[in-house]
Amino acid sequence: MTKLKKTSRTKLSDEVLNAGSGQTIHQPDINDNKVTTISDIREQTHGERTVQVDDEQRIRKAFVDKDWNEIKIADSWQIFKVMAEFVEGFEKMSKIGPCVSIFGSARTKPDNPYYQMAEEIAAKLVRHGYGVITGGGPGIMEAGNKGARAEGGRSVGLNIELPFEQFHNIYIDPDKVINFDYFFVRKVMFVKYAQGFIGMPGGFGTLDELFEAITLIQTKKIGRFPIVLVGTKYWQGMFDWIQQVMLEDEHNISPEDMNLVQLVDDAASAVKIIDDFYSKYLLSPNF
Repeated sequence: MTKLKKTSRTKLSDEVLNAGSGQTIHQPDINDNKVTTISDIREQTHGERTVQVDDEQRIRKAFVDKDWNEIKIADSWQIFKVMAEFVEGFEKMSKIGPCVSIFGSARTKPDNPYYQMAEEIAAKLVRHGYGVITGGGPGIMEAGNKGARAEGGRSVGLNIELPFEQFHNIYIDPDKVINFDYFFVRKVMFVKYAQGFIGMPGGFGTLDELFEAITLIQTKKIGRFPIVLVGTKYWQGMFDWIQQVMLEDEHNISPEDMNLVQLVDDAASAVKIIDDFYSKYLLSPNF
């Protein structure tokens, strides 16, 4: 990457702006502290893994000049890691049969009513003939796998390796736990192999998964599978904003898009929406 330099035009502009100030203002070179190679980063971080590098080093790394050998090693081979995750995911997920994906926070504790409701929803789904897919971690994900396991149903966990909180729970079927490095590969598995989506209260990750499903349905990249959000108190404010600002004020979505999601407050209602949808269709995988 070519270092940024001031041109004569920008220098002249600086002089005009500073005219009359009685002093010359020297602009620092933005590249003064810039690392130049991957090796520099490794040296500065004492060989720590990338997940342990602080935010400043992550930003610096984005501007590192790489030689061809580093590009070939660090970037090109990453393609094969991505391919490996897709292959493993496709091979394992293609055999699971009809399932519903349950999204929700990893931080929800077992004594939380939403944890207990997720467990109940998963158990009801299994009794009605569905398997359950979760993100494989603790919290709501654990509750979903626990409910599915308790009823002897398929319990799938798509675990993502994170530096601070994620580890797969003990209620996933041993042959149905898959570990991912890449969020985007994991989201493909969530969507491709689910016949419905249930969103429990969660954080940014839950929103990411939720809007991935909504966007793919809105743009007709996948079928219009049911999306159910549990907890009106938790979700209503966001959808009021979507209705008032995104739809009515800015016209960035269509009125019919508001019908892509349904809000409920109990396990029975959530499962009923899934059942009512599939009463019109033969229950079968979507691939």
